[in-house]
Amino acid sequence: MLTCPQCQSPSTIKYGHTHSGKQRYRCHECGRQFVEHPAHPPIATDTRQLIDRLLLERLSLAGITRATGVSLRWLQYYVNAKLETVPHELPVTPKKRGQLTIEMDELWSFVGSKGEKAWIWLALDRDTREVVGYAIGDRSQKTAKQLWDSLPPVYRQRALVYTDYWDAYGCVLPSKRHRVVGKETGQTNHIERFNNTLRQRTSRLVRQALSFSKKWENHIGAVVYFLRHYNLSLQL
Repeated sequence: MLTCPQCQSPSTIKYGHTHSGKQRYRCHECGRQFVEHPAHPPIATDTRQLIDRLLLERLSLAGITRATGVSLRWLQYYVNAKLETVPHELPVTPKKRGQLTIEMDELWSFVGSKGEKAWIWLALDRDTREVVGYAIGDRSQKTAKQLWDSLPPVYRQRALVYTDYWDAYGCVLPSKRHRVVGKETGQTNHIERFNNTLRQRTSRLVRQALSFSKKWENHIGAVVYFLRHYNLSLQL
């Protein structure tokens, strides 16, 4: 019995022919139009879910096509659409009253060519290890301000902030709660370790690799896609 490939309903009717002469059918239940034995069958849900997980690992798009069997062209369209719809807000657990400590650092990357630098600024909660704020842009005071503004209000109101000696931080952060430290103090160990994790898990951030973003939208989407997954994994 012929069933709809989308909703599995047997309620289908003939609905003309394709440009190549194949019989076309239409589903009464969901309205899906389809043909029997298509040359390019739709990608299964299980395969799409596998791709979603592989995008969180250190794999290029070419590597994902080899692992899943999908075409590179289809995968590029799928990834572009997915990254365009990633919410830019990070899921952060509500914090109770008390002392909060965050570490901030910036991570070099590029879009298109190494001349088009895209610095990734991050703020990490020392206790929960959540990424509580981020900004992507140049290495100026303007982007440092975007990082500060991205923090939940509770952090802006009372968090103690540890950073390195980059001048842009001192221009933006409250002086009474800003601690400038060197790496030898160990006060920014957690954010520096997370920077390494981000590079190792996101292929377009790996140094001296063939994978890189050609569009700013995809670059931002890929970074935020991983950050959201990372925070949600901590909340399980």
